[in-house]
Order: sequence, then C-alpha cells, then structure tokens
Amino acid sequence: MNWKKVLLIAFALVLSMGLVACNGETAEEIVDDAIADVTGDPLRIVVVSSPSGVDDGSFNQNVYEGAQAFRALNENATLNSIVEPDMDNAVAAVEQIVGNYDVVLLPGFQFAPITEVAQNNPDTFFVLVDAFPANPDFDEDDPDSPRNVDLPNVYAMQFAEQESGFFAGIAAALETETGKVAFVGGGAIPPVINYHLGFESGVNFANANLDTDAEIVNLSAFAGSDDLDGNYVGTFNDPATGKQIGDALIAEGADIIFVAAGGSGNGVFTAAKEADGVLVIGCDVDQWHLGEDGDRNIVLTSVLKVMDINVTRQLELIADGNFVGGNNVLQADTGSTGFVSADGRQQLDADTIAAMYDALAAVEAGDIEPAWTFSEFGSDDFPGL
Repeated sequence: MNWKKVLLIAFALVLSMGLVACNGETAEEIVDDAIADVTGDPLRIVVVSSPSGVDDGSFNQNVYEGAQAFRALNENATLNSIVEPDMDNAVAAVEQIVGNYDVVLLPGFQFAPITEVAQNNPDTFFVLVDAFPANPDFDEDDPDSPRNVDLPNVYAMQFAEQESGFFAGIAAALETETGKVAFVGGGAIPPVINYHLGFESGVNFANANLDTDAEIVNLSAFAGSDDLDGNYVGTFNDPATGKQIGDALIAEGADIIFVAAGGSGNGVFTAAKEADGVLVIGCDVDQWHLGEDGDRNIVLTSVLKVMDINVTRQLELIADGNFVGGNNVLQADTGSTGFVSADGRQQLDADTIAAMYDALAAVEAGDIEPAWTFSEFGSDDFPGL
C-alpha cells in the first residue's frame, strides 16, 4: 500500500467532504485509533445481505461463511445477519444499524454508494464485496472524474469473474452433446456481465483451439441491454422467471447452462431437473448440493469466486490490528477464482479437467485475458473478446 497516496486521498476527502472530526483528527487517524481499540477485543460483526438472504446457497452465503469461519476461531466475536428489504434501499439499511457494530460486511454491487456512510463512521470497518465505494461527485461528462474512491476504513474487493466464466465456457463447449450451450444471469450488473463475457470467451477459445463447435444460445426477449445479449432475469430473486428462461433455452436445444443468477437461478436448476440430458454449471460457490435430483445430479461443475477465504482474511487483519483499506481486484493468482474439480462434486470428463487446468495456468500467467467489464457495460468495447 502506498501510504503517501492514502494520505493524499484522505486529505482530499477532508477538504471536499468535511471529514475532520471535532478533535481535529483526520479520517485516517480515526481509523488508526479504531484499529488500536479493537485489537484483542471481540469483534461485533454484521452481514447486511440482499433479499435472498445469507442462506441463498450462493453469493451471500459464501460471504457469511467467511464470517462464520472467523467466528469459529474467535468464539467471543458476535455475528449477526440482516436482510435488506429492498435492493434500492441497501444503503439506508446500513445507516440504521452501523453504530452497533465494529465490522459491517456488505455483499453486493448495490452497496457501492456506501461512501458517505463510511465517511461518517470512520471508526467502523467496512468490507465491501463485489464493488468499490462510489465517488459521490462522479461526473460522467468529465473524463478525469474518478468513478470510485479509496477509503481508509473500507476494504473493497472485486473479483475477476471473467476468469471463472472462461473456465465455465471451456467446460460447456467440451461437454455439450447437442452443440448448444447458454448463460443465464440475474441482473445485468458488472460482476454478472464479467461471468457472461468470460463464458463467451471460453466457448470461443474452445471452438478455436480445442476442436469444439459449440453454439451459444441467446433469447432476444431477455437480452441484458441494447448492447448486451445473453439471457438475463433482471433480478436475483425471481426463480419463476429463471425457470421460464431455462425452459426456453432447453427448448432451443441447450443442454449445458451456466447460471449466475442467485436465487433466480434456482428456477433454471428446476428446469434442468425436469428435462432429460440437461446439466448446469454452478456459480460463485460449489453448488453440487443444489443439483441433487433423486439418484442423479444435474450440476456439471461449479466455477468459483472465493469470497469466504478473503472475508476471513480481512476479519483476521482487523482483529490483529493490521487492517489496510483500499480497492482490490482479486484474481486466479491469489486463489480467488477457479473451478470445482474434486471427485464427487463434479462430473467432468478427465480430458475436460485437464484442459481447464491448462487454461487456469495460462490465465494465472497472464497469457489469456478473457473478456471483461467492471462498469462500462454499456459499451461494445469489451477487452479480450
């Protein structure tokens, strides 16, 4: 961490947003005091989740499991979870409870506008998953206006979902029997779009290099936007529409569907279970258990965004007095993206697994850069595609 840069950022925030405490401390000094205060003391931790809750079997749950792993080793710590009633009021939900906790864990892109809450509570630690704190003064007409800000009391992590999507695309192209594969997303937000574009990159890579000829099926009625095709539910808590999309893709011949849709994805799983010869690729976490269907399982494999370990790491750093705020993109080289290859948790051909590990090594080395976008998803200029 470049501390000179952090100090300059903190100073700029002080000037522009009045972040000087009544005793004259800067925001960074207040964070340092907070680190000293919590070191060695039991942490009070809360997870504020989207309406699908911390038992969604996917994104929210993996973040919560990271906090649970920390608490298992720190029994005096307390851990609560709160479900936000409305994605549009995510920040308001945090404002209501922030003073009651030392650490606030925020899983989801909807928490990007948390900036002012974090600035107004500099002695509280925030761990933001899947977003960076938004700049309240961002001006889209000014090319020099930063979209995000670094805050000394916020550790924000985004993931290179396009890497895991790339592995899913290779697996789908190699394993399809019908020659048709598909992606289903929840909302058309940057992390999901990263998965989508990475998946398309993986299919294209396999067609060009691994002797496959897979077609990606897109339903025009469920495109992500005018500039983005694919099959998007529009939300993460609508399994009925998820099933509708799954049924339609299966009717078009898709026999492997990569699902990055949270609770909406449960409907796609149901559609696959009601069909013959259709498999899904799970997302974010190992979703093998969600694929159980009598004496069979409809999960081909799952691709990963390793949030739990990274959440646990940050809680340990806070507890040990070594916390450093900042915005970070986590990739395969830190074990933060990947796929499930363990026996009994996937049903990939051995040659497919070998090809996926080759791809993982190439991605780690930087030899392959799948298509991605974190925020400019309205543009046709997707790098790497």
